[in-house]
Amino acid sequence: MNNSVLNTGRLLWAGLRALLVLTLVTGVIYPLAVTGVAQALFHDKANGSEIRADGKVVGSSLIGQSYNLPLKKGQETPEPDLKWFQGRPQNGLGTNSVNTQYKLILSGATNLSADSKVLVQQVKDAQAAVIKDNSVPGYTVKRSQVPADAVTSSGSGLDPDISPAYADLQVHRVAARNGLSVAQVQKLVDEQTKGRTLGFVGEPRVNVLELNIALKALAAKG
Repeated sequence: MNNSVLNTGRLLWAGLRALLVLTLVTGVIYPLAVTGVAQALFHDKANGSEIRADGKVVGSSLIGQSYNLPLKKGQETPEPDLKWFQGRPQNGLGTNSVNTQYKLILSGATNLSADSKVLVQQVKDAQAAVIKDNSVPGYTVKRSQVPADAVTSSGSGLDPDISPAYADLQVHRVAARNGLSVAQVQKLVDEQTKGRTLGFVGEPRVNVLELNIALKALAAKG
């Protein structure tokens, strides 16, 4: 009986020691090591790919933002602020209705099929809006110029990038709204255009937030 109690005690003590060692290794040492390596080698990505402007964090390069005018009285859908470059449509899962302390857009696809009448109408409406918004005196947007990403949302609904074609399409309107020359704004787009990752992955793209930060700086110079 005594041997049985002693054996049980030894097993419990061995189990406790194993628990303490594993807790120390997997709960303290490993997380600290991973965090240290991430901060040392991948500081930007480890902290959410933050984008800073004027000394403060203004967003992430991984999450798209809206550039809209404040809602008018009785208005439910905000109008785009046309002095800024616009991102892809955010036709995901709608807006946050639970925690109303923050105005959050819920990430997600529309889940509408390619032959959905609702989706077809959304694309037609978006296409008409893109043509209307970006046509300025001396420059009229043609229907054939409107790229797919200008009228469709991404799978997440929060794509931070647009195609160079969509950015180019907005150059004349942005230039007119900000009192800049078309050449100035086009140069800005060209500078902000990123090529394929590693030269072959993905497509050329323009991060809308980074582009608008550069636009703000350019406009401030007059």
